[in-house]
Amino acid sequence: MPFSLVYASDSPFEPPSILGVLLRTPLRFAVYATYHFFNSLRVTPAPLSTPPVRVVCVSDTHNLKQRIPDGDILIHAGDLTNGGSLSELQAQIDWLNSLPHQHKVAIAGNHDTYLDPRSRRTLAEEDRNGKLDWKDVQYLQHSSVTLRVPSTKAGSNGNGHSHGRRLKLYGAPQIPECGGPEHAFQYQRGRDAFTDTVPRDVDILITHTPAKWHLDLPLRSGLGCEYLAREVRRVRPALHVFGHVHVEAGKEVAFWDAGQKAYETAMSRPVRGLIRGLLDVGMWIQLALVAFWGVRNVIWDRVWCGETRGTIMVNAGLMRGNTGRLGNKVRVVDI
Repeated sequence: MPFSLVYASDSPFEPPSILGVLLRTPLRFAVYATYHFFNSLRVTPAPLSTPPVRVVCVSDTHNLKQRIPDGDILIHAGDLTNGGSLSELQAQIDWLNSLPHQHKVAIAGNHDTYLDPRSRRTLAEEDRNGKLDWKDVQYLQHSSVTLRVPSTKAGSNGNGHSHGRRLKLYGAPQIPECGGPEHAFQYQRGRDAFTDTVPRDVDILITHTPAKWHLDLPLRSGLGCEYLAREVRRVRPALHVFGHVHVEAGKEVAFWDAGQKAYETAMSRPVRGLIRGLLDVGMWIQLALVAFWGVRNVIWDRVWCGETRGTIMVNAGLMRGNTGRLGNKVRVVDI
């Protein structure tokens, strides 16, 4: 997680300072650090096919372009634009369409105003009434698509035979409210907009918002959605791609075990300040559970060579913080 030396602003989208976190939520910081330390020692889930399917994950390009590595599937997890006008969206679609990836999939973000009929009303008339040409880009809005990714292997006689793998992708753009009426697909924070909406057989889930407490500035307040977190736990896709929180761009694995449950329970406890926080018995219990399960799971992975399936979670935002410039690493995942 990124930190600054001091709080840069009161914006929930800015990273916190180490000192501020320690003075306000010392045990929450300990839980966070312990969970991520042990998670970093665990084995990333192996691809389910040989050769694997290469998924290139991007998000939050905000009208800009960046060099994109090759792969089988290109996913854009929303905020293609800044103002969400028809012309801005078409320019980004044309750029995605020009890339060589066999499959290209995109969802909307809160800045993609035109794509939500409610926020579209805030645009100029020429933008409200026009139409987009998605070309070869598959747009998902509370919908799914099944993609076939072919591959070729050489047989013992030197002849190639073709086979493929099918992957089901589901995309949902809705996010907890974070702006005015020009922002798309917003719902009131605390409202359940996800339960039982994602098909159980989804391999790749694409949302614009993160799940709560995962790559969403959890030591601030957690900008993700708690109901999405429950839905991802229920479905357990191989890959979850999202964006929205630029400063948390990165990758982690959710293993859906007791240690992760203890982490999420601890992070959900109210912030009590330095003294009351240190006296929070419940938080101490959750910290002990995170440490216990962390040690146990690392031993299982590294010593006993056990394999635990999990969900690879990717915050694919390319915008470097709130600078207005791209530059974050493009995340490539083999599944």
